Amino acid sequence: MTETPILFRPLQIRGIETRNRVVISPMCQYSAHDGHLDDWHLVHLGRFAIGGAGIVFTEATAVQKGGRITHGCPGLWTDSQILGHARVARFALRNGAIPAIQLGHAGRKSSMQRPWFGNGPLDQSDFDRGDMPWTPVGPSAIPVADGWPVPHALTLSEIRQLVDDFVAAARRALEAGYKIVEIHGAHGYIVHSFLSPLSNKRTDAYGGDLEGRMRLATEIAEAVRAALPTNIPLFFRTSAVDGPPEGWTLDDTVVLAKRLKEIGVDVMDCSSSGIAGAATASGNARRQPGFQVPYAEKVRKETGIRTMAVGLITHPLQAEAILEREQADLIAIAREALVDPMWALHAARDLGHDTSFADWPRQSGWWLAMREKTSEFFDPGSQS
Repeated sequence: MTETPILFRPLQIRGIETRNRVVISPMCQYSAHDGHLDDWHLVHLGRFAIGGAGIVFTEATAVQKGGRITHGCPGLWTDSQILGHARVARFALRNGAIPAIQLGHAGRKSSMQRPWFGNGPLDQSDFDRGDMPWTPVGPSAIPVADGWPVPHALTLSEIRQLVDDFVAAARRALEAGYKIVEIHGAHGYIVHSFLSPLSNKRTDAYGGDLEGRMRLATEIAEAVRAALPTNIPLFFRTSAVDGPPEGWTLDDTVVLAKRLKEIGVDVMDCSSSGIAGAATASGNARRQPGFQVPYAEKVRKETGIRTMAVGLITHPLQAEAILEREQADLIAIAREALVDPMWALHAARDLGHDTSFADWPRQSGWWLAMREKTSEFFDPGSQS
């Protein structure tokens, strides 16, 4: 009997067991309406559950109305938004996937255009469509880039309210049926902007040295962890490095991960960059396959916390090798899942784990198995 690939071995995290190690990473769709999910999100996320993923993440979901990236981003700042999320979570569970949600606040990067309208600050063309601006917020009154609006520096009372709103959104996520909650601490959004010395110039308890700059992240994590049942896992997405040497570093991430592990965070989701410019901008350098995997590996080895690798992981053999080398515990697939929503099921066939369509949805697996046994397929090499 062939040994089960690690990619398709279940993983127990607190009270949750995933059917495999494939995670669909949060991917912004910019298609919500006043923060509410609709049929697009149900179909978009539902196809990944049908496609065999172990965990399916709903995109970055704002804990405050002003915390949206764009007018098209979803939220959980009010109870009326729970219903749309509940439909997504229920469908994922019914199809064998663990529904998960990423909670965040866009901070300095809020009040911007949808990508297909320019991906920059809102301008007159957006106003003409009815997308009016609001004032972004951050640790300091430093814009994310030249030409962007200057953010309002959060006061201490506003920081306390932000922490409370993360907790309120986490409770709504539980009511919606999500089984994993992730705090978005990456890509230049509010938590990351407090962590990075490039954007945080405060001189109070939330700025200055590493301890001060980590305070918002640890307070949110501690408050959300306390609000979650003990059986519900808590993830934290980090930008492991800013890029510039004077910014947030991988060594800083290790320190943060150790602290978050003590608080009760279960998985560090290791991304990178984004403190300025586009969400995950890392300059003009061409990215290489698995370019962020070393971050997950270092955090895992130096802290003992579980990690999730993400970033240009596209092939099943590549994903399996990362797990075999113990560089990460979970594999996050994002844009490749847009190309192939059935990525996990195709990976199972490629790795020899499921060659008979047994793991496919029964509505299609039985037919595909029969076709495989009874049909001949087009061979492009036979054409003259």
